[in-house]
Amino acid sequence: MPKKRSRVTLQDVANHAGVSRATASLIVRGANNVSETTRQKVLKSIEELGYVYDRTAANLRSNQSNTVALIITDIGNPYFSQLLIGVHRALDKEGYNVILGTTQDSLEKQEMLLSTMLEYRIAGIIISPVLESSEKTLALLQRFHIPIVLATRRIANHGYDYVGIDYLEGAKIAVKHLLDKGHRRIAYIGGPTAASSWWERREGYCQALDEAGIEFDEQLVKEGPASAAGGYQLIRDMLELPNPPTAVFCYNDLVAFGVMTRLREVGLTPGAEFPVVGFDNIPESSMIPPGLTTVSGFPRLIGTYAAELLHQRIHGLQDEPKRVIFHPELIVRGSG
Repeated sequence: MPKKRSRVTLQDVANHAGVSRATASLIVRGANNVSETTRQKVLKSIEELGYVYDRTAANLRSNQSNTVALIITDIGNPYFSQLLIGVHRALDKEGYNVILGTTQDSLEKQEMLLSTMLEYRIAGIIISPVLESSEKTLALLQRFHIPIVLATRRIANHGYDYVGIDYLEGAKIAVKHLLDKGHRRIAYIGGPTAASSWWERREGYCQALDEAGIEFDEQLVKEGPASAAGGYQLIRDMLELPNPPTAVFCYNDLVAFGVMTRLREVGLTPGAEFPVVGFDNIPESSMIPPGLTTVSGFPRLIGTYAAELLHQRIHGLQDEPKRVIFHPELIVRGSG
């Protein structure tokens, strides 16, 4: 029976490279105050010996960590992909490693991920909480005793830093844009009512109608999946109403894409005959003809700012929790 190979240690690497253990340690941790010749010797020894740096053990020894967690709902949603880019760009510059977790909007999955993160001795967390997050979620977060920043979604009475966008203002400028084009039957479709952002969008929608002297019609407001399939189904039902809408404001860009697909199927041209406005301004918005008119949600900027704020907290920022709200911008393209 072959003898089990023992784990290669940092001391083994140091001996092999002919340097001290302290020098080898500096190199595996990415320190800059080592000569390039020595660095290359140690890196060569690491490769030849098959050494793997045990970051968790190093964190335990130093009582510090350069690893942070990012927990989002769905990496398949381009909005969160953009947010992830923003987070990485900010944290890579500061030398952090990012552990990514996705919840698929499952409270059970979120709790499992948060519990798992405790084992990694992470330095901080950026989280876009699931829709059902509550006091129980807050209690779990408080067990960490580490900096936490909420992004894009809030939890009531959370007491943490929050970075997001003014959803109410965004919806209001979107609907006012459609009103200015002469439309009076404007639908608001898609998105889950469990999300505070859905209600903030609805409030902006209602305010725009009210200021224009238009009575609210509950038939023109429908929740549903925040997806292209959801938008397709919802506008199909809307168009079958006795008095259907003539324009639509969508919860997000994905919903808007589904709406435009259905409009084309029934012979209506998005924009020219039936204006469509989305929300988020994901990259695909400018690529899918005729180009989607949408409200910019600045996901990269939110990710960058949340990461920078987390870095400041990790390094001792003791101010009261910050609430950073970006003002939305309407991007007008061919669909509206």
